[in-house]
Amino acid sequence: MATGVRWFVFLALVLTGYFAISDGWLSFVTDQARVAGFLNRHGPGGLVVITMLGALFTGFGAPRQALAFVLGFAAGSLQGTLVSTLATALGASACFFTARWLLRAPLLQRFEPRMQRFDQLFREGTFLKVLMIRLLPVGSNLLTNLLAGCSGIRFLPFLLASVLGYLPQMMIFALAGAGLGQASTDQLLLSALLFVLASAIGAMLYHNRRNQSLANSVSDPS
Repeated sequence: MATGVRWFVFLALVLTGYFAISDGWLSFVTDQARVAGFLNRHGPGGLVVITMLGALFTGFGAPRQALAFVLGFAAGSLQGTLVSTLATALGASACFFTARWLLRAPLLQRFEPRMQRFDQLFREGTFLKVLMIRLLPVGSNLLTNLLAGCSGIRFLPFLLASVLGYLPQMMIFALAGAGLGQASTDQLLLSALLFVLASAIGAMLYHNRRNQSLANSVSDPS
């Protein structure tokens, strides 16, 4: 595929995502009552539809936590956690391969030395780096997906680390949504505690990786 065509397709996807979020094309998946009613009417088939819409919603950069909250309210904490995590993983995978197919070749062609250094950064400890990013309650899910796709890392470690890193926060917000729907103070408190725990694990991984990098830089011969 020619470079110009790749950039045109990517720009079209970016604009589609922008209008989908800003103009509320996917606002249905953020409405607890409508999603709950849809699932009650359509059963398993409705769950598949919501999963696909959730993948688009999160794939275009909308907050995955909002999806988990809505599904926790509409489907319960366990099902809400699993479905929102699956939807977000599908959205992340789509972003990864979009960047791999549309962006990597043009970037390599124009910025090969920088891309090689970028690849080296991501290829070392891929699983732990992605897991750390997913666990921390900061950062952009969309940007992480696109950067990973532009790099040369393998998809499977990226996906596994993403799913494991997503689960704590998805459980937290699904529990919060279920707690709101059922007026359960215990579930709301549990979700808050899990949020603190997941953030602490992410911060610990971050500090460990930073300390290891500093140690390696000091020990490398000049």
